[in-house]
Amino acid sequence: MNQKLSLNYLQLHATERNSYKDDSIKRRKSRRRGGDININNVDGITMEAPLSKNNMNAIRRSQVPQVIDTLHQIEARDMLPAIWFIFSRRGCDAAVQYLEGCNLLDSCEMSEVELALKRFGIQYPDAVRESAVKGLRRGVAAHHAGCLPLWKSFIEQLFGRGLVKVVFATETLAAGINMPARTAVIAALSKRSSSGRIQLTSNELLQMAGRSGRRGIDKRGNVVLVQTAYEGAEECCKLLFSGVEPLVSQFTASYGMVLNLLAGAKLTSHSSESGEVKISRAGRTLEEARKLVERSFGNYVGSNVMLAAKEELSKIDKEIEILTSEITDDAIDRKARSTLSNAAYKEIADLQEELRTEKRLRTELRKKMELKRISAVKPLLEELENGQLPFICLQYKDSEGVLHSIPAVYLGKVDSLNGSKVKDRILGDDSFAISGVGAEGFEPSYHAALGSDNSWYLFTEQWIRTVYRTGLPNVALTEGDALPRELMVTLLDKDDMQWDKLSDSGFGGLWYREGSLETWSWSLNVPVLNSLSDKDEALYMSQEFHDAVECYKAQRTKVARLKKKIARTEGFREYKKIIDMTKFTEEKIKRLKTRSKRLINRIEQIEPSGWKEFLKVSHVIHESRALDVNTNIIFPLGETAAAVRGENELWLAMVLRSKILLGLKPAQLAAVCAGLVSEGIKVRPWKNNTYIFEPSTTVTDVIDLLDDQRNSILNLQEKHGVQIPCCLDSQFSGMVEAWASGLTWKEIMMDCAMDEGDLARLLRRTIDLLAQIPKLPDIDPQLQKNALAASSVMDRPPISELAG
Repeated sequence: MNQKLSLNYLQLHATERNSYKDDSIKRRKSRRRGGDININNVDGITMEAPLSKNNMNAIRRSQVPQVIDTLHQIEARDMLPAIWFIFSRRGCDAAVQYLEGCNLLDSCEMSEVELALKRFGIQYPDAVRESAVKGLRRGVAAHHAGCLPLWKSFIEQLFGRGLVKVVFATETLAAGINMPARTAVIAALSKRSSSGRIQLTSNELLQMAGRSGRRGIDKRGNVVLVQTAYEGAEECCKLLFSGVEPLVSQFTASYGMVLNLLAGAKLTSHSSESGEVKISRAGRTLEEARKLVERSFGNYVGSNVMLAAKEELSKIDKEIEILTSEITDDAIDRKARSTLSNAAYKEIADLQEELRTEKRLRTELRKKMELKRISAVKPLLEELENGQLPFICLQYKDSEGVLHSIPAVYLGKVDSLNGSKVKDRILGDDSFAISGVGAEGFEPSYHAALGSDNSWYLFTEQWIRTVYRTGLPNVALTEGDALPRELMVTLLDKDDMQWDKLSDSGFGGLWYREGSLETWSWSLNVPVLNSLSDKDEALYMSQEFHDAVECYKAQRTKVARLKKKIARTEGFREYKKIIDMTKFTEEKIKRLKTRSKRLINRIEQIEPSGWKEFLKVSHVIHESRALDVNTNIIFPLGETAAAVRGENELWLAMVLRSKILLGLKPAQLAAVCAGLVSEGIKVRPWKNNTYIFEPSTTVTDVIDLLDDQRNSILNLQEKHGVQIPCCLDSQFSGMVEAWASGLTWKEIMMDCAMDEGDLARLLRRTIDLLAQIPKLPDIDPQLQKNALAASSVMDRPPISELAG
């Protein structure tokens, strides 16, 4: 890596550039503070201390380039065409709009694009994405799941002809579509998920990078990774050199698979005197099915890689055991006795025992000092809470020792939030327990705050570095409105998400969870720490705290002098070699444990579980009377489930064989079927687009009746440990019902809260299910007729596959 891109170099460069300015600021601060004690300097933290998260982000933020600047650099180096990966649909669309004034096409290319647009508009008038036309005329386009398939296909054709120079796309473009470019630009090394920001895996990064370089055209492909506020060159190198992750089998047992592998004869009674059920053919036995299942890729990988991984894991565990025995106190003592003379050994041993005693005392004084500090916070919060929501600064060190400072707006003491879910959670969850209750007469309490990073925080007084006199006024915007504190308490309870622990201590932990879009505007009003001066701090330390700090400092000095005394002893040089070797061994053990953890995770990933899942699914099938596993006789429910395609074939078969669907009209049947296949479809309101068609009362009533059946199959699956989703959701049924009733595409998309691509995908799924119904065995003819009518009406442009 170019060392000029490292955080340390960038910090040093900034420090040298502003050294005079920094020195003058320090001198002014020193004169202003006088003899006051600064708690942040108690542990001797200096400029050489590890960079905090805020400092790292500030340095990275100063290096973040604008989209247009990066594009100009790529264009100047003749690196177009490019695929630019941005991990959100809205981000792709925003980038296209941002570059609408930047023309990448010559006059001939612009004429070709204009002609192609006219032809496409004449052929598929409803499929033209009006918001993207201006950018397309400039050679820039977006390609993501929110676009109609017809429009995406059109963009791919123009890109292949060289008429689109930059395509902004989500990571889904990296797999499955043959659309290579000269350059792949990756906008970030992390992306947002339901649990916060997560880093890309090396496989994901290389999959996107692999889009660069056109076979037969380019001698090489270029990959550009863009600096962000979250990661830079160091994180990039770390990810690139972390190695490729192993391929993991995605094999899972489904109801359709189990039924088709095990099913024998159908349940048919032949006319005979005895009335016996005759079986014309037998299905596979469980043992035969097992042999087939174990031919999966998962088992192939497991038989080779897992064996080698387990052998290596066993060697590592033995090595850790041996090394651990070499660094025990007894082992170090034996080495010292054998290496040093009796007099030297006795002198060092006595001083080491004295040092251990003094360190224990230092720890106790440190705890007492911290206790005095945090005991001053509680009354201060209560004082400043009247009439406003004060700003505070939370501070903690992560597992790597990096210091993080978080500005936040204080919401209140959790105990005072009557009826709050968070209060009930803390009282009922042992993980929030505080072990330091009652120490020195101080009882810590949990508090809530919203950070400037739009994250909620739960914490005790331990984690508050300082409290500020300023804050958000706790005053209603207009008469009759709720107070800001009440609104924020409502938002805190709105999403019952999982809380993650950032750090822990005897006086309670520091917990956080991601905020929402509604809390984002509140978090924007929390000022950055640089804008809050020392004069704004309201944290006053008592004389008792000053005395505790002095005692701690004196004890720390005593420990330091004792260490120097040991260093001057006769046998210290030899003794230090033993200690250094012990530290080296500890580091080696740490590295081995990290490797062991990686191997365990890898073994868990590649361990074949297909047969176990197969048996669980077969138990559900047997108990639901779809197939008799013992005789391999398949029942009518099983016949339908074996023939239908879907995520949960047994659930689909149960619904389609239900008599309550027979009274539905074709459009209503389509709406119910949409509720069975809407998994993963989301509402995406934007600006004024907030409308969704409501389903008819008949459709809602049928879905409510089906919900009881759904609960029964979910309970059966839970009993046998099967986790196959049973989708039933009426949220988008009204949209499908409107389309099946004959509304045009423009009418249905007017002010719609769904992306075009999402609605198209839902309609295609629904059409696919409806088209299967006439071909399924043992389905009522009336239902088959209605399904055929509904699918025929729905399969029209811009949804029709023929049109695509």
